[in-house]
Amino acid sequence: MKPVDYRPSLDRAAALAFDWLESLDDRPVGPPVDAATLLACAPVTDLPDEGVAPDVAVEELATWLEPGLSALGSGRYLALVNGGTLPAGLGADWLVSAWDQHAAFAEHGPAPVAAEQVAGGWILDVLDLPRDAVVGFPTGAQAANTIGLLAARHHVLAAHGINVERTGLVGAPPIALIGSAEQHSSVARSARVIGLGSDAIVPVPSDSSGAMDPDAARAAILGHGGPLIVNAQAGNVNAGAFDPINAIADAVAERRSERNDVWLHVDGAFGLWVRASRRRAPLAAGAERADSWACDAHKWLNTPYDCGISIVADRTVLAAAVGVRAAYLPPVGEVDDPTDRVLEFSRRARGVPVWAALRSLGRSGVERLVDGACDAAEVLAAAIESIDGLRVRGQGINQVVVEAVDAAGESDPARTSAVLAAVVADGRCYPSGTVWQGRPGIRLSVSNWRTDLDDVAEIAAAFADAVR
Repeated sequence: MKPVDYRPSLDRAAALAFDWLESLDDRPVGPPVDAATLLACAPVTDLPDEGVAPDVAVEELATWLEPGLSALGSGRYLALVNGGTLPAGLGADWLVSAWDQHAAFAEHGPAPVAAEQVAGGWILDVLDLPRDAVVGFPTGAQAANTIGLLAARHHVLAAHGINVERTGLVGAPPIALIGSAEQHSSVARSARVIGLGSDAIVPVPSDSSGAMDPDAARAAILGHGGPLIVNAQAGNVNAGAFDPINAIADAVAERRSERNDVWLHVDGAFGLWVRASRRRAPLAAGAERADSWACDAHKWLNTPYDCGISIVADRTVLAAAVGVRAAYLPPVGEVDDPTDRVLEFSRRARGVPVWAALRSLGRSGVERLVDGACDAAEVLAAAIESIDGLRVRGQGINQVVVEAVDAAGESDPARTSAVLAAVVADGRCYPSGTVWQGRPGIRLSVSNWRTDLDDVAEIAAAFADAVR
């Protein structure tokens, strides 16, 4: 057997990683150069006939790409709902790469499957969701929404005597997907992917905070005569608002008492984590009444990218919707195979860093993580509101939406764009632009475990300088 010395490349990678992590507080938060610039200065374009030593390849890669890296691990990264990486999660992720396990089948990967099984139970406990629900770890909330809607599609058509996995959608009654007019775009993409089509979406008006109107939701749910999927949003991607999940669940239950072709899904990519906080759990009250849920670990739990969380209450429905069997695959044993919970045969052991993150935090640590981000966002919103020329249009949980105003206090879209550009160029923080309820805005998402009041003060100072 040929001996392999991994140390030169791994030692170099570790040194580069530590250099990067130790630079996060002092480097520009946004990427200094764009992808086109990086492509133009690629060290190698045509693949050479001969390679280089592994450590040389690692060094070359890092030297080339570092100028294009965003400091996602900084407490002042605000552009997307991106968490950083907790130390335990990062260490576990390194082990996942070194172990290189096949995490789809319990027979072939008993170690990662066991870790994911325990981590899934912890998630149900922390989020206070039905303890017998099935937890999977797909790539992200996009995949988790797709899994939830696939289970929903199976259930609502089975109520009409149709096995959609066998016969397909041809000849099946059309399925409506009711959701907020401000639901996340990933839900619409999931609807397209599973064959419902974007025309199946029935948008329900939202209020000024971005939450679904409960009376309009009830009317839509009870007024639809065919198979129906209802999506409730836990955390608006702009201002953090929550749909009235309990009221929506009441309408679903009333509809279900007459006919069972209805399914309630909760898209809680980041907002579902408020259920870990005693102070903020009431925002997501009623979420436990849903049939499926989508969430992310790489957002508020601050695990490495990528790691979504899909949860389905009925394991029989989930298995019918996404399960797979073949002669060459191992039979199902005492522990379910992860491949029957997600859409992948070949999959990384994403739940292993989740186990490590939760083990390092404990229940109280998750609560502090959630409350800390929400508290920081509230302080940040107040600080920005006090700056002449800026106005906070919306603030909920960890989300803040800001706009610039003119001397008369009216919304000034051009100035909003200029302030955003100035803040990004300054480099002290990295927000993103948005259009919310018809007006341009600046979106700030506080999700990093490292964000503290010093970061908040520096962010506010960057905005104050930009608006002068």
